[in-house]
Amino acid sequence: MGHVMAERMGQVIAEQKRLAFSITEAAALLGVGRTLAYAMAKAGDLPTVRLGRRLVVPRAQLERLLAGVADQ
Repeated sequence: MGHVMAERMGQVIAEQKRLAFSITEAAALLGVGRTLAYAMAKAGDLPTVRLGRRLVVPRAQLERLLAGVADQ
């Protein structure tokens, strides 16, 4: 993911009021498929939190992930 794309995704996420996203929503924000997002979560590359049976991606951690990509 390029620097400009990561910055734009960071802006989109910042505009959201929600504290967490589903894996599918996070995948859409990142521009990757749902299957890849679940694989990334399983590998620990996409930070997740389990809430009961649901697996969610905290907004703050998603922003940090994108900030790290933008810095590269």
